[in-house]
Amino acid sequence: MSLAYLLQQLLNGLSLGGAYALIAIGYTMVYGILRMINFAHGDVFMMAGYFMIYSMAVFPWYVSLPVVIAGTIVLGVVIEKLAYKPLRSAPRMSVMISAIGVAYLLENLANYLFTAMPQSYPQIDILKHVYTLGDITVSRVTLVAPVLTVILTVLMIQLVNHTKMGMAMRACSKDQNTARIMGIKVDSVITKTFIIGCGLAAIGSILYFTDRNTVQPYSGSLPGLKCFVAAVLGGIGSIPGAMVGGFIVGVCQIAITAAGYSVFSDAFTFVLLIIILLVRPTGIFGEKATDKV
Repeated sequence: MSLAYLLQQLLNGLSLGGAYALIAIGYTMVYGILRMINFAHGDVFMMAGYFMIYSMAVFPWYVSLPVVIAGTIVLGVVIEKLAYKPLRSAPRMSVMISAIGVAYLLENLANYLFTAMPQSYPQIDILKHVYTLGDITVSRVTLVAPVLTVILTVLMIQLVNHTKMGMAMRACSKDQNTARIMGIKVDSVITKTFIIGCGLAAIGSILYFTDRNTVQPYSGSLPGLKCFVAAVLGGIGSIPGAMVGGFIVGVCQIAITAAGYSVFSDAFTFVLLIIILLVRPTGIFGEKATDKV
């Protein structure tokens, strides 16, 4: 196995991991505030793939990119308003069941609107340009994905730690009732969190489907679960943890596939989840919860 081959597979793994990381950040931000796993997030990512297909049929890529991001954000906000907001005071399990229901609704809606047949993802010229460096051949999206992921993660960390909105997010994550008493508009903060998470999911969708070329109604199910694993691996609630978890899951998946064990690549992700829950339940960057007396 040559060094060039290993380097190319590493780049592929980092590219896939970058897409996973952006989606995992959406999971981790929603969990940080609502303490719920938004199981519909992977299907929002799938719908973003369809938005790009139909947007590119009408507009050029430079118009389609913001249209897809905006459309995905609108979808996420509508889901939050209709499915999650009415359950603010309900038990956490009710919100989780609602999220699972939304996931199935999106899958069946996509099946009804777009049929179950895989549809070709459009060619985005700026991302599909191919570079050849000796024995290594990579597309531009493979190089852009990890760099863009790191940049967006740094921006998210700065937003959460050094802005007024980030301070409101951190206050809501600690205690929503106290945050309301202090004058913070909790519902507005939650909506903004969904806006950010869905925007990142749309970008992750563009990076993911550009290399995989087809979209079908269940394209978000397995990647969504893998991104959930990435968020847990890094420490659910931790933005840098979600990024690191995404890269680890992506690199491991490509490494197993390159070694000739592609049939086990999906199973390994969930074995990794079991191991991390047994060894370090709070994840790599997670903090141990302390009980208040």
